[in-house]
Amino acid sequence: MTACPPPGSCASIRPMVTKRRSHEEGHRRKFLVVVDDTPECDRAVVYASRRAARTGGGVVLLFIIDDSDFRGFLGVEQAMRAEAREAAEMTLAKVGERVKAIAGIEPDQVIREGTRSAEILAAIEADEDIAILALAAGTGSEGPGPLVTSIAGRASGTFPVPITIVPGHLGDDEIAAMA
Repeated sequence: MTACPPPGSCASIRPMVTKRRSHEEGHRRKFLVVVDDTPECDRAVVYASRRAARTGGGVVLLFIIDDSDFRGFLGVEQAMRAEAREAAEMTLAKVGERVKAIAGIEPDQVIREGTRSAEILAAIEADEDIAILALAAGTGSEGPGPLVTSIAGRASGTFPVPITIVPGHLGDDEIAAMA
């Protein structure tokens, strides 16, 4: 067990993280949801929307474009990027409408390019009001899902915000009762 000297002097043990300001004047707590094409994504959207509405918070919808899809395609890289961005914008618009229908909240919509885990961390670092990452577990026999698995592997005590994992089998009413 490593003991820390006075507060603030253990920077080498704990990663530097932007201070969360969601409870300060002029700020509000935001729930981050990673938007993708998995069925469980909607469960995380429902939970985050309901919880944000109940607590006076906000929702950030993050779509991550995997930039490895463009590597090695000289000459068509820009066209592929533009298509991916257009698809991301359409998906976020649709999910944003779902958030508004559930909770009456206009969500922030963010598109980032890169690897999922790095871009989730970058989005959290960029918005000091993001206080919770909401994910949903898959319902299949292959496990909780690739996003939950990858984040859980990185969240070994150094993840910058709490992570809420919503069981993927819950219906809208069950989630609403808990949120």
